[in-house]
Amino acid sequence: MKPALVVRGLVKAFGNHLAVDDISFEVPRGVVYGILGPNGAGKSTTLRMINDIFAPDRGEIRVLDDLRPGPEAAQHIGYLPEERGLYPKMKVGEMIEFIGELRGLARAEARRRAARWLDRLGLAQWAKNKVQDLSKGMQQKVQFATALIHEPALVILDEPWSGLDPINAEVLREVVDEIRAAGRTVLFSTHQMEQAEKVVDSVCIIARGKKLLDGNLKDIKRREAADGIVSLGFVDAEARAAGDALLADPALIADQRASRVEDVADCEVKLAAGVTSQQLLAALVNARIGIRRFELVVPTLHQIFVDRVGASATVAERRPEAA
Repeated sequence: MKPALVVRGLVKAFGNHLAVDDISFEVPRGVVYGILGPNGAGKSTTLRMINDIFAPDRGEIRVLDDLRPGPEAAQHIGYLPEERGLYPKMKVGEMIEFIGELRGLARAEARRRAARWLDRLGLAQWAKNKVQDLSKGMQQKVQFATALIHEPALVILDEPWSGLDPINAEVLREVVDEIRAAGRTVLFSTHQMEQAEKVVDSVCIIARGKKLLDGNLKDIKRREAADGIVSLGFVDAEARAAGDALLADPALIADQRASRVEDVADCEVKLAAGVTSQQLLAALVNARIGIRRFELVVPTLHQIFVDRVGASATVAERRPEAA
């Protein structure tokens, strides 16, 4: 089966600003795929090129069965833009029905599906209110419904958790899980790593328009864990002092830093090249150093993101070009 999306060598510049710089990735069918990066990284620009809003300067995009971005591909895509695209004076229910009809649904079917989405997203009591009467978070849910009403094979969500409270963010995650369970594909962008980690199967991390890392998240975590970060906890102050002396050996330890889980660990160490975690454990035992915690660290998506992008690696947002 062909991938849901293939992007090859994508380049887009606005004046002298290179927003997307030779980005390539593939999105398999039936997965949740996250394009992750700080503000201004090029995430939204990439999604807009996939949706034929912007034309790339160079590169190739293939959607589903080798369709190029444009009217034919658009029939199979549901798109939630970062900026709201709703008619503020339309009633909520009518807004969703209207988009359903634009997507080719018969009026009765559009009405039926709109009612289902209103109920699913907790908007039924607001169906006859104007869109402008809703909060930003509730408008986000309305737009989410309009992106999904025609049951697209590829769902593209640009910063979908923006403006949502924790309860509604959970509802959105549940719907994303349901789309994946139905065999359809979700592609989304975000800079919120905690939200992404709860739903994503694979990721592409970008910064300043360049791809830094992509692949299956579980595989990425295994590779990062294999780099040899060990979390250590000592039984008492005496053991900690003896441990610090042993950990000062550069043949054993390349780096030592404060623990990311300070309540249960005293420090984290990065093993020297060629050293295994079993060798470190043996050295601690042979030195009769009491330990209460010895754990190979599997990093979170947030930790991977910070390590790759940098804690302070942000670019001033530009709208709409460099989003």
